[in-house]
Amino acid sequence: MAALSLKQKVRLLTGADLWTLHAEPAVGLRRIVTSDGPAGVRGGAWDERDPAANVPCPTALAASWDEPLAVEIGQLLAEEARRKGVDVVLAPMLNLQRSPYGGRHFECFSEDPLLAGRIGAAFVRGVQAGGVAATAKHFIANDSERERMTVDVHVGERALRELYLAPFETVVREGGVWSAMASYNRVNGCPMTESPLLRGVLRGALGFDGVVMSDWFAARSTVASARSALDLVMPGPDGPWGGALLAAVRRGAVDEAMIDEKVLALLRLASRVGALDGRERATPRPRKPADTAAVLRRAAAAGFVLVRNDGVLPLDRAVIGRLAVIGPNAATPRTLGGGSATVFPPYTVTPLAGLRAALGDEVTVDHCTGARAGERLPVAGPGWLRRPSGEAGVEVRFVAVDGSLLGTENRATAALHLSRSLRHNGALAWLEIHTVIRASASGPYVIGASGIGRYRLSIDGRVAFDTRLTPAPGADLVESLVVPPQAVHTISLAAAQSIDVTLAHEVGSAAAEMGDVDLSIALNLLPPQASGDAEIDRAVALADAADVVVVVVGTSEEVESEGFDRDSLALPGRQDELMSRVAAANCRTIAIVNTGAPVLLPWADDVAAILLTWFPGQEFGHALADVLLGLAEPGGRLPMTWPSQETGLPSTRPVNGTLSYGEGLGVGYRSPSCEAAFAFGHGLGFSRWEYLAMAAPGEVPAGAPAEVAVEIRNTGSRRSREVVQVYASRPDSALDRPARWLAGFAPVSADPGETVCARVPLAARVFEHWDAERGRWAVEAGQFHLGAGRSCVSLYLTAEVTVRDAVSATRPSAASGRPGAACCE
Repeated sequence: MAALSLKQKVRLLTGADLWTLHAEPAVGLRRIVTSDGPAGVRGGAWDERDPAANVPCPTALAASWDEPLAVEIGQLLAEEARRKGVDVVLAPMLNLQRSPYGGRHFECFSEDPLLAGRIGAAFVRGVQAGGVAATAKHFIANDSERERMTVDVHVGERALRELYLAPFETVVREGGVWSAMASYNRVNGCPMTESPLLRGVLRGALGFDGVVMSDWFAARSTVASARSALDLVMPGPDGPWGGALLAAVRRGAVDEAMIDEKVLALLRLASRVGALDGRERATPRPRKPADTAAVLRRAAAAGFVLVRNDGVLPLDRAVIGRLAVIGPNAATPRTLGGGSATVFPPYTVTPLAGLRAALGDEVTVDHCTGARAGERLPVAGPGWLRRPSGEAGVEVRFVAVDGSLLGTENRATAALHLSRSLRHNGALAWLEIHTVIRASASGPYVIGASGIGRYRLSIDGRVAFDTRLTPAPGADLVESLVVPPQAVHTISLAAAQSIDVTLAHEVGSAAAEMGDVDLSIALNLLPPQASGDAEIDRAVALADAADVVVVVVGTSEEVESEGFDRDSLALPGRQDELMSRVAAANCRTIAIVNTGAPVLLPWADDVAAILLTWFPGQEFGHALADVLLGLAEPGGRLPMTWPSQETGLPSTRPVNGTLSYGEGLGVGYRSPSCEAAFAFGHGLGFSRWEYLAMAAPGEVPAGAPAEVAVEIRNTGSRRSREVVQVYASRPDSALDRPARWLAGFAPVSADPGETVCARVPLAARVFEHWDAERGRWAVEAGQFHLGAGRSCVSLYLTAEVTVRDAVSATRPSAASGRPGAACCE
């Protein structure tokens, strides 16, 4: 600190660019690199030339209820980060799944704070064991996307403490997270980048000693945000600090001691990630691709939740001669969500490819789409693209203002990420995607462009359109990037006819609408399509001829993404009709639901089995085949309530700029008005379990943890895993409480006929509540009820625990021996 001037210190507190922090040679500080990372570490280059391992989405990871697995995924991401030169991974997202309408539902762990906190802390430990910082985000109450930059969330003090702050407390205290991110929104009137919660709760009550950064472009004030515990404004080099902050300190509006506090936090982070001279940078041993694939395949299966099974699963391959694989997501699945969770994986194993590989030539596998999952024109797939040389892919051309060619690149995809640095080169005027498309059959082909700004499409040298695409009124910045407007042109082609296609984008033409940010542009293509009725009829015919049918339905980037919330929980398009008609044609229909959040399943009682797969990463198809054929067990349990209808769900629509969390503590399974199709914690696996006995301490001192022991037996015919869940309740409480709340959980595995004991830890917080009047945690002394079972509504064993108040807690208790000994010895 002594080696730095005030100007040097202030400079460090704003990012150097979109993703990096300033270096400072005077103190031996190299630049620190950040990257989005919940589904894979993006790194500095965001395109297919530098792919990233695509891990299961956070919801899928939480659905495993498996902390060691979360550590392992974190370790894998740390290896990816170091390979890409990244120091800080901008994950995990600890916001709650308050409402299934939330656009980033897939990027959150759970609707329950205990499950979200424990999986999140395990993930953080894994990442940081590799010398890479994890980031607890978004602090706080950033649980939906509508008006997220400005919305004022009104939430009661008790719900804020008991629900929304709880995962952050766990990740700070048990995970030791090194950085945190202040969110866009206001909470009870105060912008989070200026909020006293940063200093009073995050740093004070929770003891966080890392860097608090702003979400990108979230900091909008100078003095107010500098006086808070915000340490770093991102991105840079512009922003509300810089010269304005320097002037504020010099005139006495901000104490220089506050600047020193922020710089010390940054230097502490630099030390932890090896960015200071003399601090060794961790270099995790890189995995072989096959080892990475094995981890991702196992992790995907571990998060699959089997919510219905009439005995059809696991499949007996000996009796399958013909399998029909149907649905829009069968050959084009979603393995990750939209927005900052998007990476370019090295490959994606589709459900269709995974099943064909597993079944081999012995089984005939038929396929058709059946219905579309979205209305947007898709990106032109690699199979359609040929460079003028005849090789697969596209030629990207960089054209100067005078029309001269500045350079070219060969790319494999027609979806490009345009770095804002390109627009700073005044010589560059146009970016062109040039390719040759060959018709596979005669008919109408729809060719188009996706993006913001001016686009010109030429076919065989003739201009098909020259237009300017602008964001929808009121659209979020990320929404405009994820689902940008499109321009289309339809052309009739004969079979085997080839056309020369050039899509040109005027560089800088989007700046007025988007500002100085990176952009994504794409060449789109939709080949001739059968009518919706004809495609469903074809699916029904394939189902009727098959021994077993697998239908993979799901959402698209139009439905689930950062930047916007959902308007409906229904599957998009005609997928419900497709599922109903296929199920009517074949009673052995298995529904695979490829979504990141709950959807309505009106046909649930008509199908033989339902498997929820979330966004499971690049090994989707192999993991799916493993589970359907019984080579792996679907290890997941629901981390959220799967509603049966849309009534009674918390709204994500602000009213006059305010979003009220009027449900208080009644989120998800805690709400008396939420009707569940499948309850929180539900999941079937491939075995049966008998719950035998439960032992709990008779009394627990206030403020002390406890443990219960649950004895269960595997009564099935195969080795299996069970997640033993314990819920607490307080009948006749003087306080407003939910009917029950998750108190603890413990996974166990057993062979057929084997009896095992699950020891379930209960944190002291299970029996505490936030006393808003006194501003502290308190205990309502007396008797609490504990129930153990397979979900929040399937509780087979009960016990009573008396929590003593602070006075009686000083006296020894006859029940203070090792809890649970009676049923475990």
